[in-house]
Amino acid sequence: MTSRVEADQPQAVRYVYDCVLRWSDLDAYGHINNARFLTLYEEARVALMFAGGRAWGVGSFADGVVIYRHEIDYLRPVEYALGRATAERAPTVRIEMWVEDLRQSRFTIAYELFDADVLASRARSVLVPFDLERQRPRRLTDQEHEFLRPYLAPAGDAKDESARR
Repeated sequence: MTSRVEADQPQAVRYVYDCVLRWSDLDAYGHINNARFLTLYEEARVALMFAGGRAWGVGSFADGVVIYRHEIDYLRPVEYALGRATAERAPTVRIEMWVEDLRQSRFTIAYELFDADVLASRARSVLVPFDLERQRPRRLTDQEHEFLRPYLAPAGDAKDESARR
């Protein structure tokens, strides 16, 4: 599993995560099970927020962030694709993520999942910072907000993205 940051357009930054597929992700039809898409998106999101955040000096996401909503569009099946596997590397999918909405009390991560270079799924997750000790929502810290801001798609890009859905 590798991750990197790439520029989608000159003004929008996407976090790109290559996610290894597992044999256990398959359904009876030889496709990646639809419920496993949430797990794949979760892996990418955790890499961005926990590993990426810590690399920026922001470790507070690990203190509490909960999912308020998931939304997934399945555009085409994803096969395990043994033909793409090698002795050194299992098959992967590429997940590109960006922040679609950023507020003090919540933020929305948008995703696109690619099977090779073919768009297979789009998704969104609305996340709420959460104080686990007090068991209640909290506000994003200034550091969290600053970490997420480079991934925020400009308003025009978000509208263009919605139109493509």
